[in-house]
Amino acid sequence: MEKYKIYVSIVNQQVYYHPDDSPWEFEVDVEREYIPVFHRLFKQIYELEFRNFLRSHLPFMPYHYGRNNYKVDERTMRLYALIHEFTDENTKRFIEELPYFVDRNAAQR
Repeated sequence: MEKYKIYVSIVNQQVYYHPDDSPWEFEVDVEREYIPVFHRLFKQIYELEFRNFLRSHLPFMPYHYGRNNYKVDERTMRLYALIHEFTDENTKRFIEELPYFVDRNAAQR
């Protein structure tokens, strides 16, 4: 299958198709069917963060009891896993050093 070069910004929650469109953090070569996955994950993070914003205005609910915080982290981990799957070796090493990354092979030893 043909691979497409996309530029992903975790900070801006965007996928760009040209390197000059906007600042980006990761260059990724993916097959066409994976591109909507990035968009869906960014949309889910946006919706969860909006719910967190609404919940933050409820003084009787402590912040650390919000499940949406965990869900945002989970989606962010999935994004990094996707980027790790389809990027170059330098970026893979960088992602492996992040606290989100769990090397399943090392965890089983």
